[in-house]
Amino acid sequence: MRRIQMQEVNGVALLLFAVCFLSGLAVAQATHQPAAAIAGGVLGLYFLFAIKIIRQWEKVAVLRLGRFVGLRGPGLCHIFPILETLSPYVDQRVRVASVSAESTLTRDTVPVNVDAIIFWMVWNAEKSILEVEDFVQAITLSAQTALRESIGRHELAQMITERETLGRELQRILDEKTNPWGITVQSVEIRDVKIPQALEDAMSRQAQAQRERQARIILGQAESEISASFVQAASSYAENPVALHLRAMNMLYEAVKEKGAMVIVPSSAVETMGLGGTLATASLGGAKP
Repeated sequence: MRRIQMQEVNGVALLLFAVCFLSGLAVAQATHQPAAAIAGGVLGLYFLFAIKIIRQWEKVAVLRLGRFVGLRGPGLCHIFPILETLSPYVDQRVRVASVSAESTLTRDTVPVNVDAIIFWMVWNAEKSILEVEDFVQAITLSAQTALRESIGRHELAQMITERETLGRELQRILDEKTNPWGITVQSVEIRDVKIPQALEDAMSRQAQAQRERQARIILGQAESEISASFVQAASSYAENPVALHLRAMNMLYEAVKEKGAMVIVPSSAVETMGLGGTLATASLGGAKP
């Protein structure tokens, strides 16, 4: 992440420097007095270091002889060079930090690599400047430490299935730590949880075995239900032979109704079920008995 920087010399200060210096040269040439050019250069140098421009999303602290006198920005800012100095400019927009924890053990002793994204912002520029030397680095290191501690308190299954819960826990821990610095952590998102390849293969095989076991259980249940249905049907047909004959005739009809179909029926079945007339009718219809 980019560290906070001192603002460079701005265009307005350069313009005032050029105007003052050129004006001094013009007056010196007109009056033949070199002091005018020197005065114009000195005045231009004063404006060059005294005029600062602070952008809309920034704040800066003014230190007079090392003592804090107030915040400036956004817009044009005037300071007295040498007597007053400016702190690094503080960006008050929402900022993003990417942190990672490599080879960290979970509660069930599984090494994981976790990547997370932190969204944070400075809500009090005065505290962030005066309370901590480099708040950007402080947030990054604190986030890495908190992420490792949180991983050690959770099992692997929780980290994979409850990422939002882990993110909210990290956000609460970091917010409590950074609030005294004038910084708030808005949210933490767990981007990725990586486990060793060997463990990933083992988990894949375990999941496949569980799916096969579930499929076999379902197939066994289906077979049990089908056999129960057959037993019930057999009981019904045993008590009503006519129903059995009708079912057999229906099955035969379904077999011979398609053109080109051939069905071989034992003679004993024909005599028992009285299928002679039925087969004759089917033959007249064009089916092959």
